[in-house]
Amino acid sequence: MEGSGGAAGRGAGGDVDGGPRLSHVGAGGEAHMVDVGAKPATERFAAAEGAVRMSAAACALVAANAVAKGDVLAVARVAGLMAAKRTAELIPLCHPVALSHAAVELAVDPALPGVRVRATASTVAGTGVEMEALVAATAALLTVYDMAKAADRGMVVEGVRVVEKRGGRSGSWRAGSA
Repeated sequence: MEGSGGAAGRGAGGDVDGGPRLSHVGAGGEAHMVDVGAKPATERFAAAEGAVRMSAAACALVAANAVAKGDVLAVARVAGLMAAKRTAELIPLCHPVALSHAAVELAVDPALPGVRVRATASTVAGTGVEMEALVAATAALLTVYDMAKAADRGMVVEGVRVVEKRGGRSGSWRAGSA
């Protein structure tokens, strides 16, 4: 049955001995949206980070706010915030979440050289906001790339990952922790 969950066997994303499973995969192997209706609404928080590596010359232009398209960091911040609010429209099985707060922080890092981003999202809901933080970070980084590509077409977006999450059944987690 479409949309019905299933926890057992390989088709449900688990290994044969009942180990971890993928929550968005049904018993028959079909993708489905997880039912979070019975989950209690709790405070949820997630943070994601990433970077865009570029030439030292392009980095200097971004730092000096001298990119022809305008203020790279300001536009990227707004792009990340807008993306966080629209995550469910971009990720097919992601639940629409009413965000309580979202933030995108960007910093020029001449040692990289490039721009680092940290995006956070929070809500009170029955599902987490890791995807919102990831989408915000990624959209901000892609915006940096778009705005600075005339100065460096060889930029690399890298290291996009969740670095922290709090709330829900699985509790708190931080990258690098056990």
